[in-house]
Amino acid sequence: MEWLAEAPEALQASGLGAWARGPAYAWLNVLHLLGLVLLVGGIGILDLRLCGLGREIPAAALARFLTPFALLGLAVAIPTGFGLFAADAVSLAASGTFRWKLALIGLGLANAAAFRLAWQRQIEGWDEGPSPAGRLVAAASLAIWLAVATLGRMIAYT
Repeated sequence: MEWLAEAPEALQASGLGAWARGPAYAWLNVLHLLGLVLLVGGIGILDLRLCGLGREIPAAALARFLTPFALLGLAVAIPTGFGLFAADAVSLAASGTFRWKLALIGLGLANAAAFRLAWQRQIEGWDEGPSPAGRLVAAASLAIWLAVATLGRMIAYT
């Protein structure tokens, strides 16, 4: 497990780390934020609908429309987040705030996978109203992704 402790130092000292600390840092930050906006915007609106708001909008159609934006956001946020991590890997690896953010990202992804497996086929029926468990999963998703965004911003201040 010694390699795990040395990995942040090696990453920060690598060419990727040096590149990310340079002029690329600002663009990585902007792109990471845009990815987060697409992810949380898409997931958040869908979660609000699945919690019961906006019932005049068909849930299945909204899911089909917003899910690709959320996936695109995730596809942008992951590599840009890795680049930002590479720029300051040693201090970020030691940050409790950063570790909580990573844990919540994992929880958010697990929650999304659980939703897909358990409720995706039933989404058509949610136009009348979601089940209490479905509402709980959607509310948890919204809370998790908002917490991820909040922790991401708080990293700079902790």
